Amino acid sequence: MQRIVLTITLILFSALSVKALWQVGYLGLFSQQFANSGTQQVLTDLIIAVCICMYRMWHDANATGRNVWPWLALSMVAGSFGPLLYMLTAKRKAAV
Repeated sequence: MQRIVLTITLILFSALSVKALWQVGYLGLFSQQFANSGTQQVLTDLIIAVCICMYRMWHDANATGRNVWPWLALSMVAGSFGPLLYMLTAKRKAAV
């Protein structure tokens, strides 16, 4: 069930991201983030959230023996795509 939710989230978020990139381009995604203190707060909040995800990915990768660097790099340039794909590509635990 978790993989289904992650997959649906990734598909819908990808569609929204493609639409936004088509309309304003990569740099355009950030240009309005500095328009006022409200948009700066939202950008800062998102950066903090992605950093927390990256921290958790680092610890999970160390515990499971995964290479975390591709996921961290993806998170730095594409935000939530890094953690979403990291979770989707995790090996399933055997049912007990």
